[in-house]
Amino acid sequence: MDSAEFHAAVYYVVRQIPPRKVTSYGHIAKLIGMPRHSRHVGQALKFLSPTVQPPVPWYRVVSSAGTISSRGPGTNGAELQRQELEAEGVEVAQTRGGELKVDFGRWGWFPAPGTVDTGVEVTGDGPDGDAQDAEEEEDDNNQQQGGWPSSFQVVA
Repeated sequence: MDSAEFHAAVYYVVRQIPPRKVTSYGHIAKLIGMPRHSRHVGQALKFLSPTVQPPVPWYRVVSSAGTISSRGPGTNGAELQRQELEAEGVEVAQTRGGELKVDFGRWGWFPAPGTVDTGVEVTGDGPDGDAQDAEEEEDDNNQQQGGWPSSFQVVA
């Protein structure tokens, strides 16, 4: 799976998150069979065109802690995400530390992998003792440094 196919799978699954529900970047990665690529899910949503059709409700995806990720100093992306969620009726709380957080117990959407149509059939990338594990470890290191994995596996 190349990066365009990965992005398409992410968008396909994110479109299935019901209104008034949220999930995590990591859970989207698990649903598309790429559990070690949550940061790439975030990157796919970061580069989402606002004119893409049908629309992708990017604002329904938050961190694994339920927090809305900061977009960096001087940006309003986190506040925009808060507004979009609240417009749907999702409660967003501000923590003592100033983080914006959603209660997964109330608003979470976490279907089991294999129960959601991903638009593509993918194989997982977990460690299984094969030669590809070393390449996957390198991909994880690249991911932590902002790089793109060398490959994704797709089965037809």
